[in-house]
Amino acid sequence: MAERLVTFETDGDLGIVTLRRPEKFNALDIPMLRALEAALDAAEAADSVRVVLLLGEGKGFCSGGDVEAWSQMSAADFQVQWVRYGHRVFDRLARLRQPTVAVLSGHVLGGGLELAVACDFRVAEAQVKLGFPETSIGVVPGWSGTQRAVRRFGAQTVRRMAIGGETFVAAEALALGIVDRVVDTGKAFIEAKAWAGKISERGPLATQAAKLMIAVAESEESAAATEALASGFIALTGDLKAGVDAFKAKQKPAFSRS
Repeated sequence: MAERLVTFETDGDLGIVTLRRPEKFNALDIPMLRALEAALDAAEAADSVRVVLLLGEGKGFCSGGDVEAWSQMSAADFQVQWVRYGHRVFDRLARLRQPTVAVLSGHVLGGGLELAVACDFRVAEAQVKLGFPETSIGVVPGWSGTQRAVRRFGAQTVRRMAIGGETFVAAEALALGIVDRVVDTGKAFIEAKAWAGKISERGPLATQAAKLMIAVAESEESAAATEALASGFIALTGDLKAGVDAFKAKQKPAFSRS
């Protein structure tokens, strides 16, 4: 991340991931996606971080995928290097162990909206517009705009954006459940940070477990989440220690059901 395209920093028990390409309204290209993935890995590894904020530097949150970055790709490269890799990074965000809040201080369109959708919560400033304009230039949402967004907001809302071409102002998006809170211009970060602070006061393990259970309910990551929850429970029992100790001693374990 030599160019600091995406940064991760901590503020107490909050983690802050910032997209830093303001001259392009934080449009995503391959280097940006790689930097975002690295920043999310850092957030995941930060034991002290209980909530993660995602924001964009400058006047926008994220204007989506950089057309110049993908328009010259071959069909094969577009599928693998762009769409599938972007999915991997966005899934990384959606499956971050900590709750996440997107700070929407500028228009949130296309891939930018897909990025916001991958967060648990969204705080939008009143002037923000949201939508999926991809079909207007002959492409389709490729980073879960027709999948995760449908699961979270409903098919008809996504139809109106992706097929009907509608964009919604923040107040309309609030009524449709696309964003969770709307604030005055310039106040999104303050509101998101305050909300994150309240979330961080809750039991961290319970909060992370609740996030996993909700992910199972909306088919976000059923297999991994189920195994993570079960493994976490087992790790708290005496069975794990008994089994590991016996393995190291090359003996048969004596499980106590404790």
